[in-house]
Amino acid sequence: MERIRFDTTNKIYKNPFGALPTDCICTFTVDVLKEEAPETVQLSYRADGTSDSVYIDMNYVGEQEEYLRFSCDVSFAESGLYFYRFQFSCPDGIRFVGKKDGKAYIEDWLDEWQLTVYDKNFQTPAWAKGATMYQIFPDRFCRSSSYMPQNAKNERKIHENWFDVPDFIYDNPDYKGNDYFCGNLKGICERLPYIKELGVDVIYLNPVFESPENHRYSTGNYENIDPYLGTNEDFEELCQKAKDMGIRVILDGVFSHTGADSIYFNKYGHYDSIGACQGEASPYYHWYSFNDSDAGYECWWGFENLPNVNEAAPDYLQFITGEKGVLEQWQNRGASGWRLDVADELPDVFIDALRSRVKQTDSDALIIGEVWEDATNKFAYGERRRYLLGQQLDSVMNYPWRTAIIDFVKWGHAEGFKEQVLSIMENYPTPVLDCLMNILSTHDTERIINVLGVDHEVPHSEAAGYCLTEEEYKRGAEGLRKAAFLQFVLPGVPSIYYGDEVGLTGFRDPYCRMGYPYGKEDEALLSYFKALGDLRKTYRQDFVSPVEELTAIGDTVSFVRGDLFFVANMGKCDENVKMKSDFVTIFGCENVKIQGEMLTIPAGVFGVLRKK
Repeated sequence: MERIRFDTTNKIYKNPFGALPTDCICTFTVDVLKEEAPETVQLSYRADGTSDSVYIDMNYVGEQEEYLRFSCDVSFAESGLYFYRFQFSCPDGIRFVGKKDGKAYIEDWLDEWQLTVYDKNFQTPAWAKGATMYQIFPDRFCRSSSYMPQNAKNERKIHENWFDVPDFIYDNPDYKGNDYFCGNLKGICERLPYIKELGVDVIYLNPVFESPENHRYSTGNYENIDPYLGTNEDFEELCQKAKDMGIRVILDGVFSHTGADSIYFNKYGHYDSIGACQGEASPYYHWYSFNDSDAGYECWWGFENLPNVNEAAPDYLQFITGEKGVLEQWQNRGASGWRLDVADELPDVFIDALRSRVKQTDSDALIIGEVWEDATNKFAYGERRRYLLGQQLDSVMNYPWRTAIIDFVKWGHAEGFKEQVLSIMENYPTPVLDCLMNILSTHDTERIINVLGVDHEVPHSEAAGYCLTEEEYKRGAEGLRKAAFLQFVLPGVPSIYYGDEVGLTGFRDPYCRMGYPYGKEDEALLSYFKALGDLRKTYRQDFVSPVEELTAIGDTVSFVRGDLFFVANMGKCDENVKMKSDFVTIFGCENVKIQGEMLTIPAGVFGVLRKK
């Protein structure tokens, strides 16, 4: 028998569940085994970064079988991270209660529990709740013949064959990332009806600003669309046409570095300006840090083509976040928000100013940060980050759930999946959960179909020529159906990386950036993604409801959102799940059996039921 009972996921013991708004009362309850003879019980908590604890006496509220129950109410006036534990006195001393393997134990030196307290006025855009996203790598999505590439300031190679494999160092030792397939904004405009059919509400574009490289993360000029992609007017047209179809467009903001070949640094003299590389006479000189390294300046992760900027430099801050600055310019041209590249490397002063400008320009704009870990307790460059407390980001890219989904689809183990999902649900503020960017593939990862279909290591040097076998593709496509189902039904915004919906394959960069496979689409997979999109549109109100009754049995998970009941059996055996209401199947759930309050889910079956 447990000596102590406390469970943060059970509202009997912590109510409300999860992160807490400022000034909101949270009730903590613990059950102590009678044999422990507790005399007094206390909750102790401390603010992040401090060692001074606050002690709250817990009130005795009665007996619960073999336990004595104690409870207290706490609220917090300041946003931030707090860490808490319990202790109780008994005839022979003090017992300390902490966390081990997610559960409460009476033992010294155990971990504390985390409590995220966020600004009670924190709001995220209503349009993002229940939305579906489509991510486009612009050079590889659609090449419209109505726009021809304009003259660029740097040397570029054009792939005439849309189905070429992108160049890389293994076939070109002098690779510079300057091979282009010439996807363009006109092409995206032409494909808007297709994107609409997927149920998409928002398009996320990888960088579109002028750049000497096809990925465009080496910005040449923040104020112009790249000449191979289109014009500033073409961008405005795309945003307007998308808006007319109920679709928003958000941009990739790359603000931690620029390109060496840029109007600001001008290492190669391609611009008619005095760049920082030309010396201190340049107005941009102090944006950068020059040193005695081989490059002569501070680079982003050692890449000489990406000189780091000092984001806190007053004139750089003004240029990006000030009135009529870069953010305001592109939002006025139609952008509905930003995804911030390497948010870890942007200092608080920059993100604070960015949020202020973005929201002043459009209070309904969305700000998403690239963070690969739990963003509530992230340390970066020696500092605890405060991304999600209500004054900085609205959302982050949800890599932790991507990992959880992949592990669950490949190996089962529902309990592990449940723990990983609950960890984020518990730590993230509700406004953030509503608009999390839920991903399976991105421009930085292997294609999900490769992850789930190929079960052996493929050296990157061999990735360009690797073709999935029929068996690997079949396994990957079936795994993708299951993974996409989970991606679409969990809280947040499912993000489809262009081509995933039709079976596009590829290992990591640059092979995850192949051209959209026109004429080679997996139509069955596409129909499935459209069905997922229709499901979210039809029951959108349910998809903005919180997750309730999340259970894990063997290799099966189930949970409720609104009037919908979601089930997924990733195992090889049938599983019985208890239901609290009468449901009928509406999506998937082939061959399920409903007998009274029990639902039998066959092996490999996943789907949705709805209350009668």
